Amino acid sequence: MSNSDILDQVAWASLAGRHAIFAEGGDKARRYQTDVSPFAALEPDADAGSWAQLAALVGAGRVVTLVGASNPPDGWTEVGNIPGVQLIATDGFRTEPLPEALVLGDDDVDEMLDLVGRTRPGPFLRRTNHLGRYIGIRRDGALIAMAGERTQPPGFTEISAVCTDPAYQRQGLAAALVRDVAHVIRDRGETPFMHASATNENAIRLYLSMGFALRRTVTFTSFRTPV
Repeated sequence: MSNSDILDQVAWASLAGRHAIFAEGGDKARRYQTDVSPFAALEPDADAGSWAQLAALVGAGRVVTLVGASNPPDGWTEVGNIPGVQLIATDGFRTEPLPEALVLGDDDVDEMLDLVGRTRPGPFLRRTNHLGRYIGIRRDGALIAMAGERTQPPGFTEISAVCTDPAYQRQGLAAALVRDVAHVIRDRGETPFMHASATNENAIRLYLSMGFALRRTVTFTSFRTPV
């Protein structure tokens, strides 16, 4: 796939590449292990056989979330969708380490899940932190902000789970964490990118002001498999 195609197929490119260790499925459909991420993916140019392999993988009557997929075969039911945007770092995006940031690990997961539950930055499960490097800021011992790495298609890494406790917002913490995460990504020779809900206008405005550019719109769609 070209660089452009890779960013159109981020979940598949990750599951078929660096995140294969978290993948379940075959040559036409894959998903992340269910305690790592809720996302699944179909091969590029998916056909009816791809959807059939995904249905067999997920199980009858179960819900699965895809990035950008549409027009499933008969028997599949759309149960929800979230319009979003895909943003990519430009040459004007400045990165820098954040000395205050701490690398987060398994011992921090309960606090990470609590912070995500209160701020709702997007899906984050008990082993999501295994996907890449996650960092956080603590104040008086409490985790009050974090960000990290999610999908990792070749040449790119997605910045995700950017969130700040409401009591500490408007202090520039989210931007500082994003710059730190992106700094490490660029040190690996990769390009940072992000997804955001299309309704999260404040976050999109922030990322554009920092030097990200809108690459495309995308829809996160949940389907129920045939019974």
